Amino acid sequence: MIKVALVDDQENVRRTLCRVLAADGGMKCVAACADGEEALRLIPAAAPDVVLMDLEMPGMKGNVVTERLLEQMPDLDVLVLTVHDDTENIFQALRAGACGYLLKRTPAAGILAAIREARHGGAPMTGAIARKILTAFHKPAAAPQPAEEHLSQREQSILNLLAQGQSNKEIAEHLKLSVETVCWNLKRIYRKLHVQSRTQAMLKYRPPAS
Repeated sequence: MIKVALVDDQENVRRTLCRVLAADGGMKCVAACADGEEALRLIPAAAPDVVLMDLEMPGMKGNVVTERLLEQMPDLDVLVLTVHDDTENIFQALRAGACGYLLKRTPAAGILAAIREARHGGAPMTGAIARKILTAFHKPAAAPQPAEEHLSQREQSILNLLAQGQSNKEIAEHLKLSVETVCWNLKRIYRKLHVQSRTQAMLKYRPPAS
């Protein structure tokens, strides 16, 4: 059973999402919060696996709530669920630690699939959002930061596959490694790049020029 918490200032959105989760059978809503302050108070005690996070709310914004929750719960998966598809909001949310970014027009089945994908180490995104991320990733970059110079060949290979949207299991199969080895290498990569999530690593890393 996947435990999910909701953070959205619109009551009708929270109510609808609770019904969607209950109908799935493999998920349950453990907290439904109307703003950031309530989220920071209730979510740590509810101990969800995944949070669906709105961005624009009265008071504390969703990216700030995301960052503060992850400081307390580093293994938490935060999926943004918003109407905003502009580059600034996307990158602010991902830099705050969100592992995925969905638009509210995503069908219920797509939201449920994204929750499962996040729990399996993926970085689910609405198609249009993924294209914007990939466009930014493929832009020519400045010289690598010092931390990136110390990435091993294996770590670079893992990051390149990560940028292609592959899950931990797919990366392991591609490189003929165990999933545990991939996870261990990802933790080392996060430390070296000074990031907290797969998406942050993908945004920060640029492969060496060939």
